[in-house]
Amino acid sequence: MDRLGYDTLWAWDHLLSDTGSPDQPVFEGWLTLGAWATATERVGLGLLVGANTFRNPGLVAKMAVTLDHASGGRAILGLGGAWFAREHEAYGIDFGRSPGERLGWLDESADMIRALLDGRTVTHDGPRYHTRELTLYPRPLQAHLPLMIGGGGERKTLRTVAKYADMWNLPRLRDADDDLRRKLRALAAHGEAVGRDTASIERTVCPAVLIRDTPDEARRVYEAALAHNHTDLTRKDPLLGPPAAIAERLRPHLQLGFRHFIVDLPSPYDQETLERLIGEVKPLLEAMAPAPESDAQNLALTRPAPGLQ
Repeated sequence: MDRLGYDTLWAWDHLLSDTGSPDQPVFEGWLTLGAWATATERVGLGLLVGANTFRNPGLVAKMAVTLDHASGGRAILGLGGAWFAREHEAYGIDFGRSPGERLGWLDESADMIRALLDGRTVTHDGPRYHTRELTLYPRPLQAHLPLMIGGGGERKTLRTVAKYADMWNLPRLRDADDDLRRKLRALAAHGEAVGRDTASIERTVCPAVLIRDTPDEARRVYEAALAHNHTDLTRKDPLLGPPAAIAERLRPHLQLGFRHFIVDLPSPYDQETLERLIGEVKPLLEAMAPAPESDAQNLALTRPAPGLQ
């Protein structure tokens, strides 16, 4: 991925496989990023996204700073509310009483993490988390280590995005329809309420892609990969076929400001897709894209690496 010129590389943050059998091999996310930091030179590194329930926010901020130094300033801190009950039960991690409670924890955590990454001393006595005169030493190498918030909930998650996020991740590709436009209006409204222009937040989305010259051949290879992982991910509405068709399916998201595509691939990772995605699809998208409003909106193509072996 580093040699091909991708912009960022992502691990997931699950302790059990959330697709197919939960007993399939999965590595812990933060240690995976640390290993990747030594094996790469240029790609940004993050979790898509970290489970807020797994770790204390002060510790998460410290881990992100450590990754930033290990990678020479390439860390991205991804964070979400968490949703997979079974892994919490298996590991004895508090899952909370409801999604709403977990999203409250996420908001509290994001507030603390942003302050810590920005060099502030945090004494916090909240409903979930507690710190006393906590300051991070050393500081991150990056002047502003980016925080990504994942999720699409319009009342709570997007409010947290508007308040704290540098990047927003929409977990799966959606049609660029009224539902997605409503989410963008909700994000803008939350931004207005907290005095922030949400156009500055980098919008990312996660399509599943497999490239071949014909859709039938792409589907055959994709379904073989799903069988290898003992799972059925057809619900993700994967983009299967030649580069021009893939780019055309992604075009409406460019027009809505999504410039960063984090492409979900099941293992065994398909070399042809990796090479043609950046070699053929990215130039097509760059030709389609409206002029960016800022450098932060330049087109990016990336791939996360699920833990399935």
